[in-house]
Amino acid sequence: MTDVLAHADATVFLAALREREPRGVDLCYVDPPFNVGSAFSARSKKGESRGRARSADANVAYEDQWGGIDGFLGFLEPRLEAMRDVLAPGGMLWLHLDHRAVHEAKALCDKLFGRDASLGEVIWVPGNGARGRGLSMTHQTLLLYGKRDPDHPFVWNDDHPLLREPYARTSLEMHFRSLDENGRRYRERVIAGKRYRYYADEGRKLGSVWTDIPAMVANTPIKKEGTGYPTQKPERLLERIIQWVTLPGALVCDPMCGSGTTLVVAARLGRRFAGSDRSPVAFKVAAERLAREGVTFETAVMDGRGETTEGAEGTEGVGAER
Repeated sequence: MTDVLAHADATVFLAALREREPRGVDLCYVDPPFNVGSAFSARSKKGESRGRARSADANVAYEDQWGGIDGFLGFLEPRLEAMRDVLAPGGMLWLHLDHRAVHEAKALCDKLFGRDASLGEVIWVPGNGARGRGLSMTHQTLLLYGKRDPDHPFVWNDDHPLLREPYARTSLEMHFRSLDENGRRYRERVIAGKRYRYYADEGRKLGSVWTDIPAMVANTPIKKEGTGYPTQKPERLLERIIQWVTLPGALVCDPMCGSGTTLVVAARLGRRFAGSDRSPVAFKVAAERLAREGVTFETAVMDGRGETTEGAEGTEGVGAER
């Protein structure tokens, strides 16, 4: 399958993707608009139209106004159903939310996928720091659901360097007291009669709370990734997810792809991608970003029946208003 970026609603795009890829997708990551009650605009290269948009702003990237949690869940439910139906056996959904909707979304996912499909959750702490008085929410949550199949076990690349973290200093001082012939610190443990050696410099398996990936803010080294698109996620976050739960050649899907971070990272890591967004601004930003990366991909505009009304092979014409 040629990698594809579509200007389409998620439900329309995913229905078309099921016909195009009957086996399904290996990873579906989605970062839907949080229930914050605002409209957001993208920033141009000159820096105009930053952050929350005026109602008449022609550069509105997406509307995040649902009239309350019920409206947001009503928007989310049919799209989650479509994501569920497009997963391959052994495939996963990663649903990225914040505290405003994660509890209700978890209950909705349990209903749609089944509670036994839940694989846990990851807490991401972007490191922006607390603000104001009282309790300040400084984390976001990623809910994991999978399509269980005894013949297709889930992929967990636990030994990848991106899935390791340094040992705490106290742990190093207490447990890693031995040195090998090369001067590396290690500890040994005997498990079921077998002796295992663990090296301090290899770190430990990463847990479910991630504090080492900063957000997209101007005073961090990753600001060069910025596209001006609101709520853009750092590439390293998607790199960790994709490296952890997929293999090279896997199909990665993001049906609300925004600035295209998921698609760019998937291509860079040798995975196939399929992405869409119903915002013309998002489509334009993502297409231009992929083109800058030198990625060859197909573009399409899909109507309400999922039929392609316009498209191009490769990067010709990418970035034009659709």
